[in-house]
Amino acid sequence: MILFDQTKLKVYDGYTRLCEYAGKTQEWQQNLWNAFLGNDGLYDAFVYYLAHHALPDAPKCEGYSLTDCYVWQMEQDNLRRDTGKNTAQCNKEDMVLRAFMMMAGMLRNPEDFVKKLRDWKGMDQTM
Repeated sequence: MILFDQTKLKVYDGYTRLCEYAGKTQEWQQNLWNAFLGNDGLYDAFVYYLAHHALPDAPKCEGYSLTDCYVWQMEQDNLRRDTGKNTAQCNKEDMVLRAFMMMAGMLRNPEDFVKKLRDWKGMDQTM
């Protein structure tokens, strides 16, 4: 008898639907999914997001959370759109996925991302 846990399949299904809604390419999707599979804390955070539609406090990197990454991504979106504020055109699911991708990068190479966050005036670092 072979037992098969379908939890990851359900998470992957939710993930691909979210990526589709956010307009992510297959390559982008695969890169973030690989990051989830390579980091249990990041994967668990995504499962939490799917269940609660809210970002959890963990994981953190150098005191920065997924919420910090999300806020930074929102600000970058505002700058790209040259609006100065969050508008109805902003795809918040895209910003969430970008926040997860950013955290995945931070966990691999903190120095590359922490400088961006420290230099930006909108971040509150917590330890």
